[in-house]
Amino acid sequence: MRLSPKLKAIIFYELSRRLSPQHLFHNVSHTRDDVLPAVESLAQQTGVIGEDLWLLYTAALFHDVGYLERYENNEPLAVARAQEILPAYNYKSGQIEIVSRIIMKTVMPQQPETLLEQIMCDADMDSLGRKDFWALSKRLCKELAFFRQRVEPRDWLRQQLVFLESHNYFTQAAQQARNPGKTENIRRLRTMIAMNSNI
Repeated sequence: MRLSPKLKAIIFYELSRRLSPQHLFHNVSHTRDDVLPAVESLAQQTGVIGEDLWLLYTAALFHDVGYLERYENNEPLAVARAQEILPAYNYKSGQIEIVSRIIMKTVMPQQPETLLEQIMCDADMDSLGRKDFWALSKRLCKELAFFRQRVEPRDWLRQQLVFLESHNYFTQAAQQARNPGKTENIRRLRTMIAMNSNI
């Protein structure tokens, strides 16, 4: 099974054209360039194929669509959009339910139960263990300042440290791939805080 190129094009178009420019982190790039490739890589490493891969990839495609309508509590809106559009692409009700559950497991704090849900959650947090964590963290800080509340740079560093130290990847594949980078990012955060630096 293969994800419809037309469906991908529709979602990418909506995320690129309808989201506010203030979505510096949760935007089309996050879905297209971060989460979907991470899902594909983790699925390959964990042996997810066929229909399961198709449904997982679909959930990843839709997981941030709710941001088109509102910032807070956006996951149910992503589910609603998936339930609205997927029947036209030959998804059955049971398949749509699986997609919906995977999307809802991205709600923080993440509590995935199935392997597909675990992969989705790990892919959504893939950047925590990457070198571009710093650039993306800065974008997220600016995004939150617009949609929620401005945070002082030093406070942001402390918040990021608490988050990274409390976060755990669920799949062994993600742990092996990203834990070393996350450990390095934690070390750098601690150093920057100790030196009273800004991100």
